[in-house]
Amino acid sequence: MTPKQTAILKSTWRLFMKIDPLFVGGLFYEKLFHLRPEFKKMFHESKEVQSKKFVDMVSMIVIGMDHSDKLMQEVQQMGIRHTGYGVKPAHYEPVGAALLWTLEKGLGTDWTPEVKEAWTACYVELAEAMQMGANEATKK
Repeated sequence: MTPKQTAILKSTWRLFMKIDPLFVGGLFYEKLFHLRPEFKKMFHESKEVQSKKFVDMVSMIVIGMDHSDKLMQEVQQMGIRHTGYGVKPAHYEPVGAALLWTLEKGLGTDWTPEVKEAWTACYVELAEAMQMGANEATKK
């Protein structure tokens, strides 16, 4: 990711965080479960708890962009944890689609091609790091 893309993520996430986190998380999970209804069985916590975890996770990622080495280590560890939840490589694409859709809906007119490109680049990089962590864990 470029420094400009990082700046875009930070500024748009600040805008996005003006929306109620419960609404944001609910929107994300509704879209995800619409795309992949079978994912519902992977989530055992309440909508409120899961929504907060989702928003907290994205916030941690956006804040951590200033320390990318440390962030990538944390994301790889997240990938290891997610294998324990049953996450497979094929699951990353619909999650990314749901995330981008949620951001687009929340940002409205602030969702531009440049913003979409920055968030897409971020998600691809993070998904690759999570999968790398998951792959390392399965080799052990």
